[in-house]
Amino acid sequence: MSKTKADYSVPSCIAAIIGTSQVDAIDPSLEGYRLNLAAIESTLRDVQRNFSSINRHLQTRRDNLDDEVLANMMAGYACIDNALGKELDLLAPGNLKHLLELNSLVLCGLDPVTRAQSVKHMAATEKQFYDNRRGGIQDVIEWHEKHKGASIWKRSAGIYIRMLSRPQLFIEGNHRVGALVMSYLLVRDGKPPFVLTVDNAKSYFDPSSLVKKSKKDSITLLFRFHKLNNYFAEFLQENTYDGHLLCCGVND
Repeated sequence: MSKTKADYSVPSCIAAIIGTSQVDAIDPSLEGYRLNLAAIESTLRDVQRNFSSINRHLQTRRDNLDDEVLANMMAGYACIDNALGKELDLLAPGNLKHLLELNSLVLCGLDPVTRAQSVKHMAATEKQFYDNRRGGIQDVIEWHEKHKGASIWKRSAGIYIRMLSRPQLFIEGNHRVGALVMSYLLVRDGKPPFVLTVDNAKSYFDPSSLVKKSKKDSITLLFRFHKLNNYFAEFLQENTYDGHLLCCGVND
């Protein structure tokens, strides 16, 4: 895969949108769908308040959803919202660097000190992202190209499974970036984004843990993939909410 010269600073377009009124950030002349960032944050705050209870019922315990993790996740949602506003195809060859930026955002946020301290990790992640033939971005792109005729629900679910199964796309943060990429694909198709909620957390995390333990080239995943893909596609259809979506100049 081709790549541009590494730059681990925060892109100005991302830094600008964080902390800016979304109403001011949206160009009213554009038609399309955008994220309702305020509603998404409210939903995640609800998850945060109830996360201890959620965690107790998971097959594999998760790290706490503290303020830093939540803020970084919101930076990720703002990033894909910005991409949607610019009609940017994140899976196009020249735009793959934005997927790396999503990973940097969910792990490091916008803090320049944290980013400076994570340069080696980010460089290692970039190498894995581009160079791992079995689990890097090439695998994800090839799968997506082969399944363009599938429904948006199955394509989003399939991308998530390819990212999360071993070897994973990123060294860390695959669940979070996977959720963001699913959201991006869904909203581009006029569907609401995926957002973790109190009600859907267990149904999302437990099957995701199963995917995470599966090897991409294993017979096990080969037989499981169709079932998992159907599961997550149906899960997305049942667990995305119109309140998380904004329509800009779209005629119903």
